[in-house]
Amino acid sequence: MRQWIERSLWDVVPRDHRDEPRALRRRQLVTCGFVLLGAIVLGTLLRLEQGSAMFVVMSFVLAGVWTVGAFASGPLHLGRIAAKDMEVRPIVQPLLIGAALAGIFVVGALIVREIDPLAEQIRNVLGFASEGYLPVLVIVTAVNGVAEELFFRGAAYAAITRHPVAWTTLAYTIATAATGNVMLAFAAILLGVIVGLQRRASGGILAPILTHCTWSLTMLFALPAIFGV
Repeated sequence: MRQWIERSLWDVVPRDHRDEPRALRRRQLVTCGFVLLGAIVLGTLLRLEQGSAMFVVMSFVLAGVWTVGAFASGPLHLGRIAAKDMEVRPIVQPLLIGAALAGIFVVGALIVREIDPLAEQIRNVLGFASEGYLPVLVIVTAVNGVAEELFFRGAAYAAITRHPVAWTTLAYTIATAATGNVMLAFAAILLGVIVGLQRRASGGILAPILTHCTWSLTMLFALPAIFGV
C-alpha cells in the first residue's frame, strides 16, 4: 500500500516538459490574463441566485474560461506513473484516491453537521443541489471539475517554476474562498494539495481530473443525505 501511494503521489516519473523561455513567458502571460477573466466571471456568478438557469449558464461559461485558458497557454500532458517495470496512464489509482478522499470528507461531514455554524455553511452550498435537476447538476459538477484541473493543474502549474504545488493550491483556494464559504475553502486546500502532488508525480492532468471528479461527484450525492437537504 505504501509503495502504491508513493507511486501515485510522490515518486516523480522522469520527463522533460519544460518550456523554452519564450514559451514559458507566453504561458505565464496567458495564464495571468485568464485568471483575471475568470475572476470577473466568478464575480458575476456569485451575484446570481443559486439554482437559477442563469447560474447554471454562468457556471458553464466559467468552465469555458478555464478550459480555453488552459489550452491557449500551451501544450498540456496527460501524464504517467510508475507501475512495476513500466509507466502507465494513471486511471485506477486516482479514482481510488478520489473515493478515499470523499470517504474522509464524509466522516468529517458527520462531525461538522453537529456544529451549527459550519453545518449552515454547507447547507448553503447544498441549496443549489436541492433546487436543480440532478442530471444537470452532475454535468455541471463534472464539467467544472475537469475545467478547473485543466487550468490550475495544467496551465497554472506549468507556468510556475518554483513550488508549483503550493502556489496552485493557494490560487485554487483563493478562487474558491471568493464564494465566502469557509468550508468550501477548506475543502479546496485539501483537494488542491492531493491533486497538486498527483500533477507533480505524473507530470500531467489526467490523475488530478479523475480524482477531482470522483471526489466532487461523490460529495454531490453524499452530502445532501448527511445534512438532510
